[in-house]
Amino acid sequence: MTRIFLLLAIICLLPGCAAVHKSQPAAVYDFGIQTPPSSEPSAQSTQLRKKSLLVADTTAPVWLDSKAIHYRLLYHNPTQSHTYAKNRWIATPAALLTQQLRNRIAAGTQEQVIKDNSIATADHVLHTELEEFSQIFDTATDSRIVVGLRASLIERNTRKLLAQKDFHITAKAPSADATGAVSALSAASNQLLNELVNWLAAALPRD
Repeated sequence: MTRIFLLLAIICLLPGCAAVHKSQPAAVYDFGIQTPPSSEPSAQSTQLRKKSLLVADTTAPVWLDSKAIHYRLLYHNPTQSHTYAKNRWIATPAALLTQQLRNRIAAGTQEQVIKDNSIATADHVLHTELEEFSQIFDTATDSRIVVGLRASLIERNTRKLLAQKDFHITAKAPSADATGAVSALSAASNQLLNELVNWLAAALPRD
């Protein structure tokens, strides 16, 4: 028995043993550098838009409210959601979208963007709900991403719904793994934010 323990101790001194037992750190991702729209607000809109907009935190369903990167295997069990064990977002997708959205709106419209109603009173409120943010495997080697978000523009004083729109993006992932999911989801997020800001600029009252 002593010889067995001694042999195991010697084996575990080898580099390979340490590699097996040492837990590999998770790869952490964000959306990368986002590209804002090339168009700038016109001089007319600059004169007309001088109101404040509260951009509320983006919400998400319970299953999506985490840092996990989700995927589904449609060819195996389309009703089951999986997450990558060694890959995750640096923050929840909803939190990442919130920050990017506030920056994009501030740069792409003439609204005074605020993030906390206790700081200042807003004229309008923008609510966003993340409904889908996943990688979908149609086969073991072919995957795509799906992003779904609903945006609602509300007049704060009257609580009147001024405009609402559902945004939906599907795009092929460059590879059938977590890296491909991150790349495609980041690009889709950038596209979605561009579309949302353009919609918001048209939906905001001009008086």
